[in-house]
Amino acid sequence: MTDNVYTAFARNLMSGIKVSGPRPTPLLLKTEILSGLTVALALVPEAVAFAFVAGVHPLVGLYAAFIVGLITAVIGGRPGMISGATGALAVVMVSLVAQHGVEYLFATVVLMGILQIGAGIMKLGRFIRLVPHAVMLGFVNGLAIVIFLAQMSQFKVPGTAVSDGHGVSGGEWLSGWPLVVMLGLVGLTMLIIWLLPRVTTAVPAPLAGIAIVALIVIGFGIDVPRVGDMASIEGGLPLFHIPMVPLNLETLEIILPYALILAAIGLIESLLTLNLVGQIVEKRGGASQECVAQGVANTVTGFFGGMGGCAMIGQSMINVKSGGRTRIAGVAAALFLLSFILFASPLIEQIPLAALVGVMFMVVIGTFAWNTFRIMRHSTRFAGFVTLLVTVVTVLEDLAVAVIVGVIVSALQYAWVNASRISARTEEAKDGAKIYRIQGPLFFGSAAGFDELFTPRADPDMVIVDFAESRVADQSALSAIEGVATRYQDLGKELHIRHLSRDCRQILGRAGLIVETSEDDPDYQVAANYAVRTGLFAGGH
Repeated sequence: MTDNVYTAFARNLMSGIKVSGPRPTPLLLKTEILSGLTVALALVPEAVAFAFVAGVHPLVGLYAAFIVGLITAVIGGRPGMISGATGALAVVMVSLVAQHGVEYLFATVVLMGILQIGAGIMKLGRFIRLVPHAVMLGFVNGLAIVIFLAQMSQFKVPGTAVSDGHGVSGGEWLSGWPLVVMLGLVGLTMLIIWLLPRVTTAVPAPLAGIAIVALIVIGFGIDVPRVGDMASIEGGLPLFHIPMVPLNLETLEIILPYALILAAIGLIESLLTLNLVGQIVEKRGGASQECVAQGVANTVTGFFGGMGGCAMIGQSMINVKSGGRTRIAGVAAALFLLSFILFASPLIEQIPLAALVGVMFMVVIGTFAWNTFRIMRHSTRFAGFVTLLVTVVTVLEDLAVAVIVGVIVSALQYAWVNASRISARTEEAKDGAKIYRIQGPLFFGSAAGFDELFTPRADPDMVIVDFAESRVADQSALSAIEGVATRYQDLGKELHIRHLSRDCRQILGRAGLIVETSEDDPDYQVAANYAVRTGLFAGGH
């Protein structure tokens, strides 16, 4: 962990919500607290649903939402982000819980948190910048579709859905008048959220939508599914609890694979959400700090009976769109959620699910990148393909898998394009030597093309290869240079190499090649420094 992460951790932990940013004013506090209340109301059915997916008690999901949300709000890398129990993690947990029980889940969450802290200390979060824009578009659009599909379970008759080991499925769909009423209330909520900002911004529109629809339903006694129909959210304070698992290698063999997968998924989703929120609030950085915060949150959650979690793009969008810009909103959301569990469960359980579905539908509309279609018309076909691929994989498989697939496909396409850029201009020197002026990057992808540039049998006894307009990128490139030199040496011809970096000269010089030195040699470092330390190319081939 870097000094600035340690400093932020200590400062924020000690000062609570007194963090850098706008000075707290009555108006700011009102906006942040109301935004936090809105987020907390939206967190309840999500946490309960994801607990059902994972096969654990609803309170396990609610405790995770409270603890993860609170800790990441205080020490996270991006004020305004909301974290809690998520479906991306729940679908991984379900098989662990089914096979080994909930105690192994708690142990896994602790280990998951430790791995995430390690990722933050090693600054692995900065690699999120390697995610191409096309992948980000696919991620956002896929997640919007996932959020939309997740709301479909609320249109089923309460108590009829069952878990099939992979999530909540089955159940009878609402029909007739109950469906009409449900759709009407959802539409009313969305209409309020759309219209209210045009009249006043004194109250967050999503909160007003929930409150008005809830008052109508309760006041007129309308029979529609409510939060309490999912499960009771009443409970006590989360208590410290050491996971009751054997402390041996067998336990580690069980939980380590799950912990690695959960840590990776949690960090990928959190860092992508961090980037997305950063674009909205116009702030950058904080990736390593966010990794540490997620790790600390999950480690603590595992010891307090929670299922772990990560950043939630839907709730983060609700918070940002409601005006939440500081850590106050995230802390308020977590504390409101705890108060629901401890004191207000009878009231919260009366909130109609239709109001919360309406809020999430507006999140879907706001999250989906509608300019994707315009971008796809004006960008390359490949970028459009990657966006579509990531969107489909996100919906069908998993967010983390989709992002990894998108990055790999983009990297392969980049390597293929650059592999075709290798070429050479040839000219004859005054002394009769033939000069090959290499153009384009030389790396593993272009090594074969580089070898095809040369005609050793037809060339004169003296050949010069000039890399002034090229760059040697990796060990495969060095091996390709050595292979070409060997072809000339076997014919008794002399090959001179110019304009290589110092480390390249060292490696190829040890292999017996003639590498010239000049004042204008480049000064970059090749990824093959390992070869210098180990003597990989020393003594020839």
